[in-house]
Amino acid sequence: MGFKEWIIPQDKVFFDLFDEMAAIVVTAANLLVEFIENFENVKEQCYRMKHIEHQGDEITHQIYEQLNRTFITPLEPEEISRLASALDDILDYIDGTVQQMYGYGITETDAHMVELAKLIQLSAIEIEQAVNSIRSIKDPSLIEERCIEVNRLENIADNVLGHAIMDLFKTEDAITIIKLKDIYENLEMATDKCEDVANVLSDIAIRHT
Repeated sequence: MGFKEWIIPQDKVFFDLFDEMAAIVVTAANLLVEFIENFENVKEQCYRMKHIEHQGDEITHQIYEQLNRTFITPLEPEEISRLASALDDILDYIDGTVQQMYGYGITETDAHMVELAKLIQLSAIEIEQAVNSIRSIKDPSLIEERCIEVNRLENIADNVLGHAIMDLFKTEDAITIIKLKDIYENLEMATDKCEDVANVLSDIAIRHT
């Protein structure tokens, strides 16, 4: 390897890792929808989700390791760090909510949970498309469109959360209220984390055009 190749890494390393991470977020979101819609073999599904979350942690670790030993990066180091952290946060909230449902001993899911899970899934798909586009930003408006859609989905999730809590407080079981409120709020928080990723991607698109 020549000196030039040693100090100037291939841009594709970071982009490959981000593509992998975005794909894992979609996989986790798909499993979340399956988990909440069917709500069978809960313990086994929790193990599956934890395995996916660990895969995401490993990729995040690789991104930071690569960042620490790279002199020249295709994006600003802060952008790489922010994007890695934001993607990892989505996974953490998806996995955390699934583990919480198991730990709380939830026996059934409801329409509000399904709707929130599907909003997370749709957001993850938009994010994957936007992440795939930062490798070569020829038209920033394409990334911006994906980011605007994620913001729109997050706004819908806010409304779903509001209706879910209104319905919840019509019940009188205090323990159930506490448990379900936590779950609703964490599902909605996952959409907030998707919006955080969209904001990072939007900044990247603007700065690198």
